[in-house]
Amino acid sequence: MSECAQIVAVLKRSLRARGTTYRDLARTMGLSEASIKRIFAEETFSLARLEQICAALGMSIVEVARMAAQQTTPGNQQLTFEQEEVLASDPRLLACFHLLLNGRQPAAIATELAVPERDLRRLLVKLDAGKLIELQPKLKVRLRTSNVISWRSDGPVRRLYEQQVKKEFLLAEFTGRNEFINFASAELSDASAKILTRKAEMLARDFAEFAALDAGLPGKEKRSMGLLLALRPWVFSIYDGLRKRG
Repeated sequence: MSECAQIVAVLKRSLRARGTTYRDLARTMGLSEASIKRIFAEETFSLARLEQICAALGMSIVEVARMAAQQTTPGNQQLTFEQEEVLASDPRLLACFHLLLNGRQPAAIATELAVPERDLRRLLVKLDAGKLIELQPKLKVRLRTSNVISWRSDGPVRRLYEQQVKKEFLLAEFTGRNEFINFASAELSDASAKILTRKAEMLARDFAEFAALDAGLPGKEKRSMGLLLALRPWVFSIYDGLRKRG
């Protein structure tokens, strides 16, 4: 994918994330909807026009360019088994990597994890050795991965943390702001189950795209969010008891 195409992809994801249509953008910029569609289709952006579009989205050209550079392949990325082993070996290392994925700078990570610069440097050196980041002079960092990681189902990270994550995640009333839980149980055909599985996969991809889109935002403008999706053949154990009594 060319650099222009990467920037256009970021702009399109930004429009979708904000619920902004081409018509909305055209109205803001004083252009026709057809002109906006043509600009995006042909990728014919002058710097002045690009600046206008970014401003309409509440972004800067620098932010868009950085996001395009960080997220050349939208979606979840899987690490090697060895990379996961490195992360699973040290909770602070995993936490540091998680914060980097979410756009935190090393100075902010040192504060958030309450680690001195010397210890932070050691963590970054380990991540660099594992080819997860590129450690640059003056403690600057460039990610070598996508912003969203899909942990291996049989990998070290999930084996170590999955049960703890499930238990902690569900310890909530799910009544607060940006909280939602819904549970449904029904008899479905294989065809319907396959459709629902595809829809769940699409939602997971949307989550990954939004995470990549928001990685460049300041920490004060976002908060850590979790998404748990699950679908499987299942019968509530209460029915087994009723069947036995019957």
